Amino acid sequence: MSKPTVFLNAILNENVELLLKDGRALNGVLVGYDDHMNLVIEDTMEETEERRRRLGTIVLRGNNVVSLNPED
Repeated sequence: MSKPTVFLNAILNENVELLLKDGRALNGVLVGYDDHMNLVIEDTMEETEERRRRLGTIVLRGNNVVSLNPED
C-alpha cells in the first residue's frame, strides 16, 4: 500500500470524484492538499439526490472525505 501523499501527488491537477460523510458527491480538479489531507478542489460540482450545483473552488477538510477516486 502506498502512502496517501504518493497517491495525491499522482492525481494532482486531475479530475477527481469524492464521496463525503454526509452522502454528497463532489467532482472537480484536485489542485492542492496539506499534511492533514485537507483538499483544494477547483471547478467543483456538488451532487445530492435532489439537485446538482456548481461550487467553484473549495477547501475541503480531510476528515469529511469517505473516498477519493480519479475520474477516467
